[in-house]
Amino acid sequence: MSSLAARLTVDLDAIVANWRALDAKTALNCTTGAVVKADAYGCGTAKVGRALADAGVNTFFVAMPAEGATLREAIGPGPLIYILGGYGRDQQGLYSAHALRPCLNSAQQYRDWHLDMTAPAGIQIDTGMNRLGMEAEELADLGPLSPQIDMIMSHMGNADDPDHPLNAQQNTEFRRMTSGLSGQHSLSATAGLLLGPDYHFDLTRMGIGLYGGWPFEDARTVVTVEAPIIQVRELTPQETVGYGATFTAQRPTRIATISAGYADGLIRAMSNGATAYLNGHPVPLAGRVSMDLITLDVTDAPPCAPGDFVELLGPNQSIDDMAKAAGTIGHEILTSLGSRYARHYDGM
Repeated sequence: MSSLAARLTVDLDAIVANWRALDAKTALNCTTGAVVKADAYGCGTAKVGRALADAGVNTFFVAMPAEGATLREAIGPGPLIYILGGYGRDQQGLYSAHALRPCLNSAQQYRDWHLDMTAPAGIQIDTGMNRLGMEAEELADLGPLSPQIDMIMSHMGNADDPDHPLNAQQNTEFRRMTSGLSGQHSLSATAGLLLGPDYHFDLTRMGIGLYGGWPFEDARTVVTVEAPIIQVRELTPQETVGYGATFTAQRPTRIATISAGYADGLIRAMSNGATAYLNGHPVPLAGRVSMDLITLDVTDAPPCAPGDFVELLGPNQSIDDMAKAAGTIGHEILTSLGSRYARHYDGM
């Protein structure tokens, strides 16, 4: 195999530009937060967190306290960091040491937090998604909320479909459940923000839009993934390629094998469906994705040789283009990218 590594480039300036563009769409007096869970959607928590903090982001969201600890070490003591997964008493030390604020998802978490801590926290309520959060009766049973509660949030399940009736229902329920409660109110992530100011409240939580994903159609490209060709071979008609012989040459065919596979997040569902780009020319995937290798039909592309790189993500192909070919979403494409890439960061 070639010693060349596939390379992943993250454009930090593009992430900051996407945050600023979304912030410009946010209602007056509403804070635009940033979601950097799952290693900043695969882009690198420390690098992305520092770039956004330097750009003025003062409220961050991650899923787990260990992610919050990594982020705090990168961005320092100023910005707020909320933990979407709530509070577990076994991780009290992480919350204390890194000034993390849980989004308390149940009455039991609320009671545990007040037994263990004197620091601020948020509450997550369920307005119809039925995934995380307190329902109306559970919230009411808490009685007057502690002054420690500085933020109340919920999450929308269908905001990427602007016409879905559950959007308005969740908005109405959120207003009803938070009426009279102090602290910042937060309902919307990227898709919710794009529904308009009626969904913005006091704080929004920008996730996939920061990283170049739908439904933020004006987003700048953030991630470029390129992989080297390590062999080129000629096939005669009726020869097959790869595991399962799922690709059969129908003509004299030139096949390029590239050094990347499902161990690098190029999920197997892309087999015989995805496209790469060789010097700007589309080249279809021929056969199954394997752990370390992908084979491309480069017959109609300009001549190529081992050591040339093909583009898998970048200016010619967005995360959502690749996701469509694999029957998934851009979030999965980004968060599946493996650890073997030679990583580069542009900007900031």
